Amino acid sequence: MTNSEKLPYDTASNCIKYEKKLYCRNYIIFRLPHFRTGPVFSKTPQGIHAVIQSMDVEVSFYSPSIVRVFKKPEGSQPKKESLSVIKLPEQLTPDIKTDGQSVTISSKLISATVNLQTGKVLFEAANGKKLFTEKDYGTQFTAINDAGNPTYTVRQAYLLDKNEIIYGLGQQQNGKLNQRGQKLLLKQGNTSVCIPFFQSVKGYGIFWDNYSPTTFTDNVQETSFDSEVGNCADYYFMFGGGGDGVVAQMRELTGQSPMMPLWSFGFSQSRERYKTQFELVDVVKKYRALKIPLDGIVQDWQYWGKDDNWNAMSFEPSTFPKPQAMVDSVHQLNAHLFIVSWPGFAPKTPQYQEFKSKNMLINFDTWPPGANTKPYDVYNPTARNIYWDYLNKGIFSLGIDAWWLDSTEPDHINIKEKDFDQPTFWGVTEA
Repeated sequence: MTNSEKLPYDTASNCIKYEKKLYCRNYIIFRLPHFRTGPVFSKTPQGIHAVIQSMDVEVSFYSPSIVRVFKKPEGSQPKKESLSVIKLPEQLTPDIKTDGQSVTISSKLISATVNLQTGKVLFEAANGKKLFTEKDYGTQFTAINDAGNPTYTVRQAYLLDKNEIIYGLGQQQNGKLNQRGQKLLLKQGNTSVCIPFFQSVKGYGIFWDNYSPTTFTDNVQETSFDSEVGNCADYYFMFGGGGDGVVAQMRELTGQSPMMPLWSFGFSQSRERYKTQFELVDVVKKYRALKIPLDGIVQDWQYWGKDDNWNAMSFEPSTFPKPQAMVDSVHQLNAHLFIVSWPGFAPKTPQYQEFKSKNMLINFDTWPPGANTKPYDVYNPTARNIYWDYLNKGIFSLGIDAWWLDSTEPDHINIKEKDFDQPTFWGVTEA
């Protein structure tokens, strides 16, 4: 319909019926054959949109090998700006075909087939090999109230091959490489780094883009992600052909990691802490005297003094009277210096006072016990700039070589239920 823009569109839906078809601005909705009132789908720039089982379902090719699957309750308008994904969809035109019951979107490498009755999405390689599939009716939204905000728990179930091996989910302390047959709560903690991502020996990877505590379950019935809070089901399928290829796709999706300097691959000396600058320098001198190779040394906590000055990002004069001389001595001995920094501040520090005056602290207790230390709101860009200004002036400007960024969970102590109801700069983050 070449002159569709001249026809009177309905102002509410922005659509118009014309010659038994329904047209909407910028896309056309196809009514499938043999269904008088059956399912419909519409083309989008990177794939398709459909309403299935009271859900809006979008399948979008971000590249020939990366596909986003996005589902939400029909008619809802969640605001989703990913904290993890930086990749934008590439300009490409996937091939779209339908048989009336399903629609298949294809690139030169993979295809995604959407069952228009159940909402199931199936992924295959270009040669027709089945790679990965959701379960029929595998997406579930359960309405909940989260700190006064109506939202959902979100669950997505898949089916893996019986003997398929998968790796990932972060740094799990379960002694296993293959994560089949596991039930794991993906929630950050000390020594427990959780990433809702796994990759298969079949050459694909799955990234579940949700930040709330999420239970990963794999058993003989299904494999699933079940998130405590979320307004959408949002995941990315990446086909890399093998392990390295999947890692490359994940890096393309979420950002490249810079190559570390060569010296950082050598030996670095660390202990609970060095109590004075003289002790630290003497340790480096001893290594040199013994002709034992040493590339770095780590200064951990309390160089700032007592706990009531926690993370002041400055040196206690009685124990570190000349920090610039310490840094220079380490460099003259051909070594490098790491130094620790934390996300929480004790009330005596100027950082705490400034963050508190600007409402940039999150009100729960973090390490150390009894110090009334609070973490700052890392979601606030102004707070991040303040944090860096103190860190740069007090530490980095001395020529420190590397950071020991501790307590990135952050440590949460004296836990209260109300601790989890606090909004950040982003408000109530919609996962």
